[in-house]
Amino acid sequence: MNADQQLEQKKQVALEALKWVKPDSVIGVGTGSTVNCFIDALAAKGIRLESAVSSSEATTARLRAVGIDVRELNQAGTLDVYVDGADEFDAHRRLVKGGGGALTREKIVAGASRKFVCIVDASKKVGVLGKFPLPIEVIPMARSFVARQLVAIGGQPELRQGFTTDNGNQILDVHNMDLVDPASVEQRINNIPGVVCCGLFALRPADIVLMASPGGVVQI
Repeated sequence: MNADQQLEQKKQVALEALKWVKPDSVIGVGTGSTVNCFIDALAAKGIRLESAVSSSEATTARLRAVGIDVRELNQAGTLDVYVDGADEFDAHRRLVKGGGGALTREKIVAGASRKFVCIVDASKKVGVLGKFPLPIEVIPMARSFVARQLVAIGGQPELRQGFTTDNGNQILDVHNMDLVDPASVEQRINNIPGVVCCGLFALRPADIVLMASPGGVVQI
């Protein structure tokens, strides 16, 4: 699939996600290229929102550029729906996220939402999670300690060079992690001191995955 075809699929699935957005609601909006298509679709369709809660500074800027009010989660309370992409998903709607580095805020907004709609193209579907390196946000002083703990449980962590999260932290991308039981691994990584957030979304998976394919959008 070439870049133009992939972009067209992203636009299709972004348009489909609008069905879960109620007028005058407060929604959560994730981060990434597919989410950017969703924001563009919101603007093009003229759907009026009370406001949105954003998972990154980049998304905040894009939402405000199309005239959508962005508020803090602390003021918004429980959100009606959260729309975001993923780097990988499996048949149980469990995800790996964080390729863009916004995983902590994404997980917070997902947790604060009644429904999590994940929008992806077919290239993101896997039998078992783990093909994509697992991002983990860490407090800088704990980076080496956390990395050693990850090696001890079978991972190969690599510092994401030259990158700082919106929270002022660093990302370890972990290769070759056994994710056959992703919920258990998520809990284990969360318990390592210095870990801010793990890019596994298994304890709180997506409620709905909308997958763009050559034959149209498939709902999982």
